Amino acid sequence: MGLDVESVILNGKAILGIELGSTRIKAILVGEDGEPIATGSHSWENNHVDGIWTYSEVDIWNGVQNSYQKMAIEVKQKYGVPLQKIGAIGFSAMMHGYMIFDKDGKLLVPFRTWRNNMTEQAARELTERFNYPIPQRWSIAHLYQAVLNQEEHVNDINFQTTLAGYIHWKLTGQKVLGVGDASGVFPIDLNTKTYNQKMINQFNELISPNHLSWKLEDILPEVLVAGENAGVLTEEGARLLDSTGELEAGIPLCPPEGDAGTGMVATNSVAKRTGNVSAGTSVFAMVVLEKELSNVYPEIDLVTTPTGSLVAMAHSNNCSSDLDAWVGLFDEFSNAMGMEVDMNKLYGTLYSLALQGDADCGGLLAYGYLSGEHITHFKEGRPLFVRSSESNFNLANFMRVHLFTSLGALKIGMDILLKQEQVKLDEILGHGGLFKAKGVGSSMMASALNVPVSVMETAGEGGAWGIAQLASYMINKEEHETLEEYLSEKVFKGKAGVTIFPDPKDVKGYEQFMKRYTKGLAIERAAIENL
Repeated sequence: MGLDVESVILNGKAILGIELGSTRIKAILVGEDGEPIATGSHSWENNHVDGIWTYSEVDIWNGVQNSYQKMAIEVKQKYGVPLQKIGAIGFSAMMHGYMIFDKDGKLLVPFRTWRNNMTEQAARELTERFNYPIPQRWSIAHLYQAVLNQEEHVNDINFQTTLAGYIHWKLTGQKVLGVGDASGVFPIDLNTKTYNQKMINQFNELISPNHLSWKLEDILPEVLVAGENAGVLTEEGARLLDSTGELEAGIPLCPPEGDAGTGMVATNSVAKRTGNVSAGTSVFAMVVLEKELSNVYPEIDLVTTPTGSLVAMAHSNNCSSDLDAWVGLFDEFSNAMGMEVDMNKLYGTLYSLALQGDADCGGLLAYGYLSGEHITHFKEGRPLFVRSSESNFNLANFMRVHLFTSLGALKIGMDILLKQEQVKLDEILGHGGLFKAKGVGSSMMASALNVPVSVMETAGEGGAWGIAQLASYMINKEEHETLEEYLSEKVFKGKAGVTIFPDPKDVKGYEQFMKRYTKGLAIERAAIENL
């Protein structure tokens, strides 16, 4: 193994993926079989500056360099060779937001991340004008809001991109985006796999009274699909990525992608009729569609896979935070009783108890709204647990209701797809903290969505591993080999996973719980107004 890996590294056959998440930047080097060879990570946090959630350019580059450096040091320590040549590199990052530059490449205003809810007017007007859902966090909403606010910098804009697109541009000189990331900038035409020209014309018309120095198509990056070459690492880019100077220039880069797309790749859910659900602090489900939806729904965002297939996304702000707080309370109780309990065991025990509860949670009701919830139209939240005197109040039902409610808002969004739009879904791949206790999270999700839920062993690898697979696909694919085929045949073949099928009794119980959940939203509203 050691020797094989050494020669893979020395011959420049290893592939590098780097993803910038909201709290962690991760670099992962994989071998020819797609398995990790070395990793490095860097923790960071966004700053709230002058009312804007942002990361500075200095923080961005320090984080990228640090995660790369830690990975390169691990290569030296483990395999005794320096990292000089790499087969291909890919960058991904959190999507959306606002990064704009003047003609000299200078950032005009601090990076506005996806977390900023400051574009309500723009998002509403664009959604109406395009008859297409434009969420507040989308880059085009940020741009139009800046135009509406008559911000001084708007006339000087020469280039707009995302975080992944920015890093890629600085390393290669190429102003490009992968189609998945681009689909969170501006709506994509599914036939041409680039921006929707009709909507570009509508946008230009909308801003024409402002007499700006640019048209939209002049400032947006070119759109590429998975497998296309997106440029090579320049000498300057090599120094920027590896400050020690060991890394050689000339390495090919794949199109930079968004974290939604790399999550789909990491769970092998890029084919039509598949989906993946990420459940942790927040929860979102992504379903690859066979056709466009018949209506515009504020609860559903539309993006694409890295190959340009349409994806519907239901996103809920709240998932496991309140659940974690309750587990923390049981931990405090254990300590007060003089029992030191391992947290993994505590989670596993409490989560497993939920499987023994009544199908509908015995009449209990809870809301884990630590923050607002757009699907149910709450600007802020109050975590809440409530029961009637007739409810069957025991620990199994208590845990079950908190697991059920962590998926309640998501289910409302998913019901629009599965029931109203009759979207067909063969299975959904689960990843994230909610699925760590074997069989519990997937059982709850299967009950909520009435769809088989699989958890892969690779689900923990994350987006950095996903973008590494996209870089590998670009240089290793055979002629006419699709990304779906490449992932299924070469990356995921033989990889084990556990599938839980929905139990009709539990599905019925979840539907009963949802009636209570929907009716009880008035209680949540009263709590916000009075607490």
